[in-house]
Amino acid sequence: MRDVAIVGAGMTPCRSRWVEKTFWELAQMAVSEAVRDAGIHIQEVEAGVAGIYNDIFEFQAIPESGFQGIIGLQNKPLMRVTNGGATGAYAMLAAYNMVASGQYDLMLVLGVEKALDCYDYEAESNTPAVVQTIGYSWDPWFERPLGAHASESYAEVIQAYMDEHPGDLAPMARAKIVELLCEQAQNNPYAQRRGEKVTADQVLHSRYVVYPVRVLETCVYTEGACALIFASAEMARKIKERNGHEPIWLTGVGAANEPYFVGNDITRYKVLHRIYSDHLATKKALQMAGITIEDVQVIELHDAFIPQLMITLAEMGVVPLGRANDLVEEGIILPGGKLLVNPSGGLVFGGHFVGGSNMMSTWSAMREMKARNFEHGLIHGTGASLSMYGVAMVLERRA
Repeated sequence: MRDVAIVGAGMTPCRSRWVEKTFWELAQMAVSEAVRDAGIHIQEVEAGVAGIYNDIFEFQAIPESGFQGIIGLQNKPLMRVTNGGATGAYAMLAAYNMVASGQYDLMLVLGVEKALDCYDYEAESNTPAVVQTIGYSWDPWFERPLGAHASESYAEVIQAYMDEHPGDLAPMARAKIVELLCEQAQNNPYAQRRGEKVTADQVLHSRYVVYPVRVLETCVYTEGACALIFASAEMARKIKERNGHEPIWLTGVGAANEPYFVGNDITRYKVLHRIYSDHLATKKALQMAGITIEDVQVIELHDAFIPQLMITLAEMGVVPLGRANDLVEEGIILPGGKLLVNPSGGLVFGGHFVGGSNMMSTWSAMREMKARNFEHGLIHGTGASLSMYGVAMVLERRA
């Protein structure tokens, strides 16, 4: 397998609603910025992978078909990936494999979503329609008729973890993480909730969405796009000679999908108090990169809900399972701590445009690695019912 580098990245601002832009136009904006950042022409790109979570959001069964000419990939291959909340990370994994295998030397990876075009005319609100659309991800015979949805699904995992580890995921620890992410989002020029100030006290007094998750602990619906340019080692060197910018290298990748049905045997079923896919994906990525979690200086992880963020960091080995409170109580992820987590503000404050959120995480981690001279970063994506899909990727900055 060949080395793979990221040589360019481009973002649109994250908004709750892009009234004036279509799905295709958002994609065009992000691609244009990524190509400019890399210092290349779009005609040099050989192929693309598009991360698009949900056809219903876009009102089109194959929404990627319109991209070809609009983003400049006419008469070239463009593959669409959809893997729930982990769509962006899986799209990156597909592109990585296509470059590492030797099939292509320069590829575009694009993630885009326009969720808020959905509208419930009886409720006179977007939210019920968006929740229903996401609800189509669940089993149509038993779960969906009972009202299964994303918040409820993750709450099952969080509550099971709390039953297994009483006292962990303490409300104050969670609230302090929300406050931290809010502060960090102020340095993200594309963050949806930039300009807000949320305190730990406000989190503790916010209403429950589904117990034990409060509204200020949840990610926000977002419209936006992010694009990345992947290159082989030889192509990355040529581009560096042209633009003078050091690429960021992808040195380890890992992924795992847990079973759909719940049970106690972790080899056959989804064990409800674990996010085992995160554990397996991270272990594989770190092994491939030849490092440990202690070597990682910045992590951009998929924080659909703050308690899930804490469980994921425990599954990654940052703290032991059952000791996630230590992330705050020992200052591990607080300012001055040993680990920078979600400097973008994460999905809670940066925004969650499902097809490309993990690409935004990559953009943010790369930005911090270059600014702070960090050597290693880690990207994470999760998604689907009960947080079943996990992807982890190690980033490296070489002197």
